[in-house]
Amino acid sequence: MLNKGEYSFSTCWNIKRHTVGREMIEEIKELGFRNVELNYNVTEELLTTIEPMIERAEIGISSVHNVFPFINDKDYDTDSVLLGYDDEVKRKRSVELLIRSIEYAVRYGAKAVVVHPGEVPFAYNIDSELKKLYRDYGKDSPEYQKLWNEMFDQRERMSAHYSRRIQDSLEEVSNHAAMRGWNVAIGIETRARCYQMPTLLEAKTICDNLKGSPVSLWYDIGHAMMMDRMGLYDNLQDLQEVKRYIYGVHIHETLELSDHYCPYVHSKDLHFFDHFLEVIDLAQVKVYELKAVCQPDEIHESHNLITRKIAALNQKVD
Repeated sequence: MLNKGEYSFSTCWNIKRHTVGREMIEEIKELGFRNVELNYNVTEELLTTIEPMIERAEIGISSVHNVFPFINDKDYDTDSVLLGYDDEVKRKRSVELLIRSIEYAVRYGAKAVVVHPGEVPFAYNIDSELKKLYRDYGKDSPEYQKLWNEMFDQRERMSAHYSRRIQDSLEEVSNHAAMRGWNVAIGIETRARCYQMPTLLEAKTICDNLKGSPVSLWYDIGHAMMMDRMGLYDNLQDLQEVKRYIYGVHIHETLELSDHYCPYVHSKDLHFFDHFLEVIDLAQVKVYELKAVCQPDEIHESHNLITRKIAALNQKVD
């Protein structure tokens, strides 16, 4: 299949289908990708057959996704307070785990570590409840708006505190990386649940406060689309503010509030995703993060559309 060049592909697509790491990577290589992002579900066991492939340059690693490799502990998974914990023991452990992820990235020659930095904690998964109300009654319904306002008020009250905690943790990690002479970007990712951090402008503030550090924004296109639909921020407007902070992108599209679909192909909308082509083109690391339902022919079609459209844009500029 056509070589996908600098584009990378996340193991989240096929990790549930494989128990042998080499076979998982070979399946991705068959799609034409020569670079992969190792996601947070990659275990040490899977790595036993992936690492020889990296050493022999059979595959390049664009990025790894914190916490890496996988640890089975809900306190430190991708949907947790993580770098923002008030509990100092837990926060320190989260810092150590991110440093461990960066160590792996350095070892594999990756350019970046993708990080879900934290959240404003709620007593239950209020995002799940809101998404159900959105689907059942619509965004403008009294049912949705009432719960949304409750969530938003609490998030607004507490976000500055958790932003500071996250920032302190990222500063510790950045100092450690500098001391070790590591040259790996730390990309804080736009998230898929409305109480999670950061929003685009929260990410801008954190990056501004840590200027000179390896901390940058990892723009997850599908997540940002969903948060815009739910009402958390204006994705296209805020994107203009944060473009220069972006190091990497997760490329996928959403259908309503469901994500990780092939851009253009599943939505059947051949225009809206054009808003993100400039950002994809500018990103240092470009990673497709697709779900298992995406079929090889759909992945190829989506990639061809994206690359053709970007080439046409660049021709106009020239």
